[in-house]
Amino acid sequence: MNANECVSETLGDYVLVRLKGEVDLSWSQQVRRAILDALGDTGKVGVELSQVSYIDSSGIAALVEGFQNARSHNRKFGLVGVSGAVMAVLQLARLDRVFPIFADLDAARSA
Repeated sequence: MNANECVSETLGDYVLVRLKGEVDLSWSQQVRRAILDALGDTGKVGVELSQVSYIDSSGIAALVEGFQNARSHNRKFGLVGVSGAVMAVLQLARLDRVFPIFADLDAARSA
């Protein structure tokens, strides 16, 4: 299976952090750092999750920290293209009602 991947892409005034693989305790600190770095670079950040097959509580915590950081600095933060596996965890924790969730990049950028 493919290794985990975390790539940040700057699209004008928007930074997209693309994640791929399994976001668990062994990798969540790198994900957290990528999200916080992206928030330091711009006022609008999306985390693309369509290729994430698994996420545990440490991965969710990294997303929550990014969301809280964005909110406290009056920046925009959202989740883009959330996979079924991630959505199931978000719904279980009722975080699907907290995070701005967008079907695709165009919807996220125009929000």
